[in-house]
Amino acid sequence: MSRSIRALTIAGPGADFELSDVVLDDPVAGEVLVRVEAVGMCHADLAVRAGDFPFPLPGVAGHEGAGRVEAVGAGVTSVRPGDRVMLTFDSCGHCAGCVSGTPTQCRDFVAHNFTNGARPDGSPTLRRPGAPIHGSFFGQSSFATFALAGERNAVPVTGAAAELAPELLAPLGCGVQTGAGAVLNVLRPRAGDSLVVFGAGAVGLAAVMAGALLPLRQLIVVDVQDPRLELAGRLGATDVVNGRDTDVVAALRDLTGGGPQYALESSGVPAVLQQAVRSLAIGGLLGVVGVPPFGVTAALDVADLVNDSKRIVGIVEGASNPPVFLPRLAELVASGALPVAALVTTFPLADAERAAEAMQAGAAIKPVLLP
Repeated sequence: MSRSIRALTIAGPGADFELSDVVLDDPVAGEVLVRVEAVGMCHADLAVRAGDFPFPLPGVAGHEGAGRVEAVGAGVTSVRPGDRVMLTFDSCGHCAGCVSGTPTQCRDFVAHNFTNGARPDGSPTLRRPGAPIHGSFFGQSSFATFALAGERNAVPVTGAAAELAPELLAPLGCGVQTGAGAVLNVLRPRAGDSLVVFGAGAVGLAAVMAGALLPLRQLIVVDVQDPRLELAGRLGATDVVNGRDTDVVAALRDLTGGGPQYALESSGVPAVLQQAVRSLAIGGLLGVVGVPPFGVTAALDVADLVNDSKRIVGIVEGASNPPVFLPRLAELVASGALPVAALVTTFPLADAERAAEAMQAGAAIKPVLLP
């Protein structure tokens, strides 16, 4: 069986989002059908639209869904119809990474989230008469009124968090999880240390909010937009640096007395990555979450890296184990400790193009679409 839904389709690279009627399968074994109440817009969605991401088109993007379970397939036990859920990345559940609690290192992460455009077995979740349509983006394709997800990437929302507005839950599934998780799960700066966040978009500001929960000596943010730097200050940054007209490396070394012990690069700009590495203190650790188009490279001074014992680590989705970490984030939002509302601007699903324009212009940090 199946149902007709409304979804934002992308006809091909460079095409606009178009609200269309498509047919969505009912859930098979291990799947969850979710009535989408809100879905965040992320740079990965815009990269799909631009053709810079390895997701087949025509298709439906969207990977920060939140809503209520409508139906479940055979064998699903963690959620039931009526439950509120957050949707996040998918994983196989069987490889060494998954069974050890690190599903961001799933052996089949790319296939499950980007390249298949279908279920892991190749069967489609979306159809329309006369033309193919690809789904299962991040195991959900939630730019729609309904989405099919796997039990593994549909995380129940309970307690006080279940009363949150859906637009505050949706960004947790990717952007907030990535930034906050990079700080709390991977970098783990110690009391009295300095942390620099490069890039004050949704991911970078989520990292700032997480850093503000810790007893850091300094929490510094680098960006080129003054309004975003001002917001970073309101969210807990102790210092800000506008890289448009400043020698960033010199400024950071001056502010920290030789360079930060920890840094996070969230902009996806190779030149900023180079600045981040150069600015680190001896023995410093840099986490990289910003991703440019596939194949883009950055030149690094190897002698600087080796002689100063600097470390660089790539971080996917905040190294999160979603069933554990997402409820923790939701509780922090419900308590007011993680002020995600400061990042969110809502738009109707039909206004996706306006949301994308606002995001690209810097007028909206985290657009959230409401079906």
